[in-house]
Amino acid sequence: MAEGAREEKASSVDLGFVEETDSWRLLSRFFPSKVGGKPAWLALKSVPTACELDCGVCGKPTVFLLQVYSPRTDQTTCFHRTVFVFCCRNPPCHARNSATPFRVYRSQLPRQNDFYDFEPPDEDTPSSEAEVLQAEKEYNLCCVCGCGGAKACSRCHQVRYCSKEHQVLDWRAGHKAACGGGSDLQEKDLEAAARQETEEDQQFSVFRRRVRKEPEQVLRYDLGGAPLWVSRQHIPTAEDIPDCTCGAPRQLEFQVMPQLLNYLQVDSLKDSIDWGTLAVYTCVNSCEQGTAYHPEFLWKQDYSETALTGAP
Repeated sequence: MAEGAREEKASSVDLGFVEETDSWRLLSRFFPSKVGGKPAWLALKSVPTACELDCGVCGKPTVFLLQVYSPRTDQTTCFHRTVFVFCCRNPPCHARNSATPFRVYRSQLPRQNDFYDFEPPDEDTPSSEAEVLQAEKEYNLCCVCGCGGAKACSRCHQVRYCSKEHQVLDWRAGHKAACGGGSDLQEKDLEAAARQETEEDQQFSVFRRRVRKEPEQVLRYDLGGAPLWVSRQHIPTAEDIPDCTCGAPRQLEFQVMPQLLNYLQVDSLKDSIDWGTLAVYTCVNSCEQGTAYHPEFLWKQDYSETALTGAP
């Protein structure tokens, strides 16, 4: 994952993108933010055990999803700091809006520690090898959500969608005017569906407008901010976010976008893992509780059932 994420204009949100890089850059001593593979643990002792990483549904070990390196410059104990997210690979465990198959841990270290040099590591390498963008544009992706788009517009055949619902959303958002070709039957069908606009459609349109500025984003880092929700349903209240075990409240740190699913190859013939967004909340004080890896909280929001089933 791109460590120096670009910043969204007129916002404090930092965006994360998937990029290829040399494997050696993903070792623990280079403090990476990364997706998939094996975690690059920060504290090299007392890493989470299998039982601490098991799925809350099936009880099987979860697999590494991603990690975000996010030091706190105002705390000496957080000179190095990484948040790790794990996910069950079993699709049936992923019920709607349920975060039970996920695990989140935070690890942090002062600059002077038992594992890493006081001075930063030397990262001088040829620029041609420093950053290689992931070549994902060759894939057929839904122009609305960025997921795999198995369906194409039957009029112009230029844009693709993952579902009829997202085709309707794009039709309403402007594809009707841009679309060439001719199919009166399809146009009448889409017009009828587009008239059935709901608040859920409006919320998803807000989500889409924000995301389309940087459609390949897989992560939005906004410490202390608010997530960009995909639906008006299943939004947590303050009471839904549990306090840290130290007694301090938790705040949003980052959210994982559905575009990440394109890189994970988690679909099967029968089921697939899916989410609208994953919001990760961490201790506002980034406390130390005597453990190298401190559990944190994740809220999963799926796409609205209304949006998925409301269109004819």
